[in-house]
Amino acid sequence: MITGSNMHLLKNALDASSMRQEMISSNISNVNTTGYKAKRVNFEETLKKAIDGTGMQARHPNHFGASNFNAVRPQTVEQKGNRINENGNNVAIDTEMAELSANALYFQAVSAQLNNQYGMIRSVLR
Repeated sequence: MITGSNMHLLKNALDASSMRQEMISSNISNVNTTGYKAKRVNFEETLKKAIDGTGMQARHPNHFGASNFNAVRPQTVEQKGNRINENGNNVAIDTEMAELSANALYFQAVSAQLNNQYGMIRSVLR
């Protein structure tokens, strides 16, 4: 089904992938920075909560909420659970490289879905 909401959701997913790429690059570049804490992009968990109906609900038109899955935006959060080095840094280069690979696959999958959506639109317009 071709809807504006599908396109909007895919756009938000691409935005999340782009933000994630920036965060991973920032984490890698700060691997030796004293006191630096690794950052992650949270999008899929918030989207799942919105789809399940367990996300925040907007009760007024001026309120921000994520009850509608199209309202879900990527957010940057500090990573928890990594071992903290003697300089207070918690960046693990192996984790960052794995996240980089996972994000590349995620981007390819979302891009393919977006291309499929555009392909359906093109076929309808012919």
